[in-house]
Amino acid sequence: MTLTERRGARAGVADDPPPPTPSAPRTLCERAYLQLRQDIVQGRIGPGERLRVEHLKDRYEVGAGTLREALALLVSDALVTVEGQRGYRVTAISLDDLRDLTDTRVRLETEALRLSIRHGDAQWEAQLRAAFDDLSASEARGPSADPACWEHANQRFHEALIAAHRSPWSQYLLKLLYRHGERYRHVAIRLGTNRSASRNVHEEHALIFEAAVARQEARAALALEAHIRLTYELLSGARMEM
Repeated sequence: MTLTERRGARAGVADDPPPPTPSAPRTLCERAYLQLRQDIVQGRIGPGERLRVEHLKDRYEVGAGTLREALALLVSDALVTVEGQRGYRVTAISLDDLRDLTDTRVRLETEALRLSIRHGDAQWEAQLRAAFDDLSASEARGPSADPACWEHANQRFHEALIAAHRSPWSQYLLKLLYRHGERYRHVAIRLGTNRSASRNVHEEHALIFEAAVARQEARAALALEAHIRLTYELLSGARMEM
């Protein structure tokens, strides 16, 4: 199915069921971790801000020990830094960091996509189609209608693209890079760059998807690279202040 045909097919997407959402947290630590992570990624707790356990434990309704466990998980995600005896601080963001993040993700994810296309079977393709359909439904409603739902669908699509490349290290590193990229996507949304006339995120995803299911490695890798790099280009052009 071509991009034009898919656009027509999605015309009645308002009646489609919403994409799946992440499962509920199983422990207090997991709940605090997910809530803190969301607040950091979405900018409610700003880059460089101090994270004081005595204040945050009341905000997230957990004990100090549980909160420290959650902060330790965020340190392993590189979203929080430890300052010796001075406590915790949200990791800073910058255009230099985004450029490095973007270059690294492009190198890893485009190669993983090439190998996934090369080795992917019918089950890989079916799962990729399902992930793309869920993402298309979310994008038809508009990412701003339910940002968490869209982010989940977006992550699921990117993971489905490379699912047939069975390298645990690649999967782990790309998940880590994705989490950091999410912070900058929220900055782009706040600045309005993702709504600019120069960007159609659904079309970007559709070009990647169509090349992948057609088993066109080079075309899919180029479309994925352009998609990943565009956030940096837009934020750089907007002279983002960190």
